Amino acid sequence: MESQVVNEVKALYQRLLDGWNNRNARDMAQLFATDGEMIGFDGSLALGSEDIFSHLDSIFKDHPTARFISKVKNVHILNPQAAILRAIAGMVPPGKSDINPAVNTHHTIVAINRDGEWRIQLFQNTPAQFHGKPELVEQMSEELRQLI
Repeated sequence: MESQVVNEVKALYQRLLDGWNNRNARDMAQLFATDGEMIGFDGSLALGSEDIFSHLDSIFKDHPTARFISKVKNVHILNPQAAILRAIAGMVPPGKSDINPAVNTHHTIVAINRDGEWRIQLFQNTPAQFHGKPELVEQMSEELRQLI
């Protein structure tokens, strides 16, 4: 049962990344609970699946977005209906073949299971700048480059 929950939460996260990489705001927003929350890389906050859709839709319409690559670091099962996933992620800019270390990030998802379906209650995208510790930026970048 535990490994099934871990796999389902990882799959939910992968669908979120796929939605971003495909520049599909609707696919991403549908992964969130109706009252879900998203905290963006710049600190922006979107509340509720419709606000999340609007926020993402404007990003995709107005900006060329980089492709996410990621590595799940752990999934903590809080109970059969809730879990926390933590991952590291990098972004490969359009037309490039390497990540941009300046936008490495930590991803955190709080996932909930309602009526047998996993949804994102909270997605937080936190910059991994490691102020004063450039060796940690490089370490994360190298770990992510192995996935390209």
